[in-house]
Amino acid sequence: MLLSLRIQNFTLIDELELEFGAGLNVLTGETGAGKSIILDAIDLVLGGKATLRMIRTGMEKATIEGTFATTDRVRQWLIEREFDLPDDTVICSRELSLNGHNLRSRMRVNGAICNRQLTQELRELLIEITAQGQTVQLTNTIHQRELLDLYGGSILLQQRENIATAYTAYQQVYQMWLDRQHNEQQRLQRLDLLEYQAQELTHVNLTTPDELIDLEIERQRLSHVVDLQQQSYAVYQLLYQNDTGGFSDGEAMPTIAVADLLGKAESTLNNMVEIDSSLQPTLDLVSLALAQVTEAGREINYYGESLETDPDRLLEIEERIRTLKLICRKYGPSLTEAIEHQLSIQTELTQLTGAGVSLDQLEQQSHDLQTKLAQACQKLTRLRQQAAIDLEQHLIRELKPLAMDKVQFQVEITPQTPTSIGADSITFHFSPNPGEPLQPLAATASGGEISRFLLALKACFSHNGGAGTLIFDEIDAGVSGKVAQSIAGKLHHLSQSQQVLCVTHQPLIAAMADRHFRVAKETINQDHIATGESSDSNGLQSTTAIERTIVRIEELHSQQQRRDEIAQIAGGQSAQEAISFATSLLSQAKTRKKAVKQSHK
Repeated sequence: MLLSLRIQNFTLIDELELEFGAGLNVLTGETGAGKSIILDAIDLVLGGKATLRMIRTGMEKATIEGTFATTDRVRQWLIEREFDLPDDTVICSRELSLNGHNLRSRMRVNGAICNRQLTQELRELLIEITAQGQTVQLTNTIHQRELLDLYGGSILLQQRENIATAYTAYQQVYQMWLDRQHNEQQRLQRLDLLEYQAQELTHVNLTTPDELIDLEIERQRLSHVVDLQQQSYAVYQLLYQNDTGGFSDGEAMPTIAVADLLGKAESTLNNMVEIDSSLQPTLDLVSLALAQVTEAGREINYYGESLETDPDRLLEIEERIRTLKLICRKYGPSLTEAIEHQLSIQTELTQLTGAGVSLDQLEQQSHDLQTKLAQACQKLTRLRQQAAIDLEQHLIRELKPLAMDKVQFQVEITPQTPTSIGADSITFHFSPNPGEPLQPLAATASGGEISRFLLALKACFSHNGGAGTLIFDEIDAGVSGKVAQSIAGKLHHLSQSQQVLCVTHQPLIAAMADRHFRVAKETINQDHIATGESSDSNGLQSTTAIERTIVRIEELHSQQQRRDEIAQIAGGQSAQEAISFATSLLSQAKTRKKAVKQSHK
């Protein structure tokens, strides 16, 4: 429910604060007085389109703030989106400002900046605006289907979600089948190439990216086994044991190995340390060197003894190196890239074979999913048929009090190709006059009839968990007399379960208001500072008064104020006849409202 509205510098409004209440809130005034500005402000604060003209002339900023009472659905929405919820209210604000010739807009919900999409989501929970301009939308068959499904309730809407899921699954498999059919020749050619490459790479049995480097090292060792044996023996003699002496390869060989020399040095140093202990670090170094040389000698000896020629292994390595280099040239340039290519081949093979699913299997899957979709659509059609019967009966009941007691209404459901929202085309057929055949709504209803149809339709949805506030913008245009009286009664009936805000020219409707607001334009004089060199004798800039038009809105609290306003819109002037008529309307309205309250007890 809309509790209050605060407006600053919006079109013709300089500053305005309004408080609304439960029940029927009515705005009246002369044509062009600015009644629709209030509705424009409500629309804007809840995500409506903003334009430069909305900022009052001469101002740089306009602000609108609406305070709404929350419902369970609104509270849940705020909690899910992590908005604050102070005092069980939701405050929506919109600020428009000029940045040069550009318009800047900022929206907030309970103080937090909010984008337009979220604001419009919230709008659906807070208000619903109905106007005669909705005729085009109402006669659209797609919109009619949405209305029928909404009327059908949660079970029908859940079935629509089930169909959306089934339709998506069917479309995915069906598209895969079509693509497979269309590209079968190219697919088979590509599949043949990939299978050949996969077989070749699998046969090679690639293991690690370093295999080629490791094989090159091993080949180098096997190719020089004899040289390595001789050199390792020579090193062993140099380090650890020398049995030959003399010369080797033209170089002088020491008659004593390095280990023997270090041993003698260690023995000598041991004797010296007994005399001078300061030589102990030197002795330690020589002892460590002796141990390391001894260990190195043993290791080189073991290495030399373990070397043996293996011509077969050398041939095997050379063949493997040639194979790997060929693979690198085809799929490389290195083993790393070749291994990655092998993985990508496996992935593409899986895709081309449909993750193991054949073309025939895809066709069968598509057929099964299509059957499942058709069954779900049949169930939705049955739910829509029942909802159509209920809506037909309900709407006719709501229309009869609106001077349309002979009206006929029918929801026509015809089959169509299944989509994500079912396999039904929905058309509203209407006959407002006896003896006239049922025809599509767009071809039958006049302006006054469509107004009553819209109002009755809203009454049908008043208990379907809709918005907390219903706004009607001159829905009574083009009607008078008994029809206007019927509309007034229906608006009052709606206001018993939802807040209703109505812009009207009808005194019969204004008389039924629980809160009555008068809208009027007023011309004021506003000081204006002159520009240029104009100044008074003291050198001060002069000011002039210019006329400005502003919109004023006043809540009519007293019975006399309401009587005078109703008389004004009824007779155009406060003549005695109009006053009497207005007094009578207020009296009758009071009686009717009392009767409605008693009937609800």
